[in-house]
Amino acid sequence: MWSQWHASAPYTVGLEEEVMLLDPADWSLANRVDDVLPVLSSRLAERVTAETHGAAIELATSAHPNVAAAVREAHELRAALKAELAGVGLVPASAGTHPEAVWTDVRVSGGARYQLVYGSMRELARREPTFALHVHIGVVSSDAAITLYNRLRAHLPLLLALSVNSPFWQGRDTGLASIRTPLFQAFPRTGIPRRFADYEDYAETVDVMLRCGAFPEPTFLWWDVRPQPRLGTVEVRIFDAQTSVEDSATLAALVQAIARLELEEGFHAEKLLTCVEVLAENRFLAARDGMKACLIDPIGERRVSARELLDAVLRAARPHAVDLGCDGLLARAASLASETGAERQRRIAGAEPRLTKVLEQLAGAFVAPGGVIAD
Repeated sequence: MWSQWHASAPYTVGLEEEVMLLDPADWSLANRVDDVLPVLSSRLAERVTAETHGAAIELATSAHPNVAAAVREAHELRAALKAELAGVGLVPASAGTHPEAVWTDVRVSGGARYQLVYGSMRELARREPTFALHVHIGVVSSDAAITLYNRLRAHLPLLLALSVNSPFWQGRDTGLASIRTPLFQAFPRTGIPRRFADYEDYAETVDVMLRCGAFPEPTFLWWDVRPQPRLGTVEVRIFDAQTSVEDSATLAALVQAIARLELEEGFHAEKLLTCVEVLAENRFLAARDGMKACLIDPIGERRVSARELLDAVLRAARPHAVDLGCDGLLARAASLASETGAERQRRIAGAEPRLTKVLEQLAGAFVAPGGVIAD
C-alpha cells in the first residue's frame, strides 16, 4: 500500500530545510538536538524533526499553493527557531556543510530511525553532517509524477550548480563548490537514479527491496529526486542548504516553474533523459565548479556553460512562472548565479581562509533582515 498515490493539487510547494545547531562561543556544532526538541513551542514542534546527526534539525513547511506563501512560512519557522534556540544558548545557521567540523565532533541522534541508519550505515553515519534543501511539488496522479520525476532528472546538475554552498570541509577549502554532494554520496541509494518506464516499474523496483528487507520504508531512498506517494509530490533533493531564505525561495520558484514547463510542454530532449552517464558526469562537474561549470550536451556533442543553460531554462520557464505567480522570485536566479553561496563563502573567508568569519555570516543571515519575503 505504500505506493498508493495521494493526489495533491498541481504545483503546490513545500520546503524542507536542514539546519545546523551552533554554539556561539566558538561556532562549533552543538550536538544537542535531544535538549532542543523537548523545549520547542507547540507551533514549532509540529514543523521540526531530528536528523541523523545530533547537531542537525529539519524545518518543514506545509504545502502551499504558491512559492511566496511557502517561503513566508519558512521565514517564520526560521525566526521562531532562532528565538527559541537563544533560550538554550544556541544559534542556527544554514549551508551545505559546517566549514570546520571533523568526524570526531559528530554524534548520531538518539531516535529509533537514526539509530537504524547508524546500524545499517555503520561508520558512514559518523561522517561530518551535511545539510540540504528539499523542494516538494504537488502532482495530481502517479502517471504525472513519474513523468515529472523522469524529466526533472535532466535538470538536476544545473539545479545543483545554482545551489552550491559548501566549499569548506574540515577547516580547508576543498576546491569544490559543493563538497556536500560527494560526502553524502557515501550513503547508498543516493545520486541521480535511473529512468523508469512507468509508475508500476518504479513501485515494483522499490517494493522488491522492501520485501527483501534492504531498508524499512521508501524514505530510505536518498536519491536526488524521488516520488513521494504519501504526500502526492515529487521531491527535489539535490540542493545544498541555503544560507538565506531568499535563496531558498529562488530555487523553489525555479523548480516549480520547471515542473510546469516539463509537464505541459517538455523541454529537455529525449536523448538527455536516457544518458545516465552524462547526467552523472554533469552532476560531478556542477558539484566541482558550480555556475562556472561547462556541462556536457550529448545532443550537440559539446560542452555548454552552466550560465548559458540557465539562461535557456529561464527563458522557457518564465511564462510558466508568470502563470504560477513566482516570476518575481524566479528573476533572482540570475543574481544567485552571479554569486553562488560557495562563492560568497570564499569571498568572506578571504585568502587565509578565516572560517570563523564565514560561520558568523552564516548565522547572521539565517533570518532575513527585511522580514517576510514577498514575490
